[in-house]
Amino acid sequence: MSLRDFSNIPVMRKPDGAPGFYFNKLERLIEEKYNTKFNNYWEFHKWTTDHLAEFWSEFWDFVGIVHSKRFDEVIDCSVPMSDFPEWFKGAKLNYAENLLKFRDNRTAIIEAGEDKDPRYITFAEMYEESRLYAAAFRKFGIKKGDVVACYVSNRPEALFAMHATTSIGAIWTGALPLFGAQAVLYRMKQVNPRILLTIDRFPNDREEIDMLPKVKEVVNNLPSLEKVLIIPSKKESKLKDISDIRNSCFLDDFLKLGLDENGAVPEMEFEQVSFSHPVFINFTSGTTGLPKAMMHGSGALMPTAKDFWLQMDSDRDSIWFSMSPVGWVSWNMTCALHFCGIGVLLYEGVPYYLSPTYFWDLVDKHKLTHLFLPANVTDDLEKFGYIPTEKHDLSNLKAAMAGGSIVKPQAYDFFYNIVKKDIFFCATYGSTEVVGTCISMEKSVPIYRGESPVAALAVDMQCVNEEGKPIEGEYGELIIGKPAPFLLLGLWGDSDGSRARKSYYEKFPVDMFPEVRDCICVSQYNKDLDERAVLFLKMTEGFFFNDDIVKRIQEAITKELTSAHIPDVILETQDIPYSINGKKMEIIVKNIINKRPYNKDNVMNPECLKNFCDIPILQQEF
Repeated sequence: MSLRDFSNIPVMRKPDGAPGFYFNKLERLIEEKYNTKFNNYWEFHKWTTDHLAEFWSEFWDFVGIVHSKRFDEVIDCSVPMSDFPEWFKGAKLNYAENLLKFRDNRTAIIEAGEDKDPRYITFAEMYEESRLYAAAFRKFGIKKGDVVACYVSNRPEALFAMHATTSIGAIWTGALPLFGAQAVLYRMKQVNPRILLTIDRFPNDREEIDMLPKVKEVVNNLPSLEKVLIIPSKKESKLKDISDIRNSCFLDDFLKLGLDENGAVPEMEFEQVSFSHPVFINFTSGTTGLPKAMMHGSGALMPTAKDFWLQMDSDRDSIWFSMSPVGWVSWNMTCALHFCGIGVLLYEGVPYYLSPTYFWDLVDKHKLTHLFLPANVTDDLEKFGYIPTEKHDLSNLKAAMAGGSIVKPQAYDFFYNIVKKDIFFCATYGSTEVVGTCISMEKSVPIYRGESPVAALAVDMQCVNEEGKPIEGEYGELIIGKPAPFLLLGLWGDSDGSRARKSYYEKFPVDMFPEVRDCICVSQYNKDLDERAVLFLKMTEGFFFNDDIVKRIQEAITKELTSAHIPDVILETQDIPYSINGKKMEIIVKNIINKRPYNKDNVMNPECLKNFCDIPILQQEF
């Protein structure tokens, strides 16, 4: 297949005329105000990246950012990206106040799960719940700059607690509930939270996950914790003995602290902070070293409003599906939908495999309009034949996007030919660093089979080679070439920004093994675009690569992260390629083992590249 010519690629969805309603409205507004004309999406996109200050100023007003003081300056474009230029300097606002600006009786949250009856929560009820949490947190003594952590399954309580935390100017963080205690401690010891919100147990793909033993280990090794709030998942959970968990109580008992003497809940106060005041601490996966604690500010409002509301044509009648708990950046993304008045179904557990029609029953029953799915789920639904039947209406379902890993061309066939012919589906790409998508959906351009249609508005996406030069029609690395208000503020505790300036992808976490001198981990793809991780180890002189070192590395990764982080293949290599600037050359190794062209001109030690060619185990099908 040509990397430039799309003439032989099937068009799965043709443009249906004008872009989405709000997208079109913003585009017309900018055309009139700046006396310009955009003939297509790409012209508008170029304007948004060439006029960053103007676009983001208009976007601030268009989406209705709630603030007590308007900004004095959008951005100083003379400041290099590596110095983290300040956005919306002088502005005063509160993140939670923006998420809670709608207080009507439309549906904000649908709570659903493997072992519970659904519950509908309105925007008004969500505000009242968050108000109680905020009052209790304030009474306890949480203040601006404190850290509150979450170790909970996908439930509304996490959302209420986040609203409460950020309303005070405190900082919200969390770890996935499937993580073991050690993986949680690697994250939480970096940020020293005062409060931990957790749960006694939760269902996960028909399995019951007991949280209390893990919570006890975390608490015993995290002295900063002054209070541990345990959500009772069932009525009978209150009968459990939690006395051996230091400073713990059940959540409902703690919330009584928020009531006045007369039983009333005080008004919710929203601490006014700068746009760059930390709101979230999100962690990198930890697959390449100790998880990095990335800070995001109120800029986290921007990508969800731009990508999900504007470009994916959502409105106040939309209901998005999410099964992501705190710990995935997708949780941060979907919880920000409330800023646009959009409802979210929070699913606790795994809804895809409970029965052949369970997931589609869920879509129909709750009139879901937008789906946000992991790429592997789209593969599994087709493979297992878990497809909509004649009884399914799906008339409310407008759009679906998949990501997280390679989205195969077959996924397009599945959604357009089997799920719904007029659906709006494609692969998108985002990352923890941007709290949103970089490659997005757009109604005014065609959707080609296996392709992502557009770079998101105001995101200067470039594909570059090993020397950092922009390329087109070739394999390379994706970068963001210009600042954006939603990019990370920096790393927690990195006062001079030096750590944040370095590459995010360093060594795989095998540092504790003196036998290993260096390593590199890359992806390999088969003909169906299934992906596997391949870890290459360069052994220290005097040590030998054998089954024992492989087993110990696998056990260490399982303990410190999860078993899902274990590379599929672990091999020895004599050396690892570096650039003349001292950067590890992952992309060249990736291209070699995937039999793609590569340029070795910038490799400091090109003789080592032969070590990665024609490795027998990597030639076998998987």
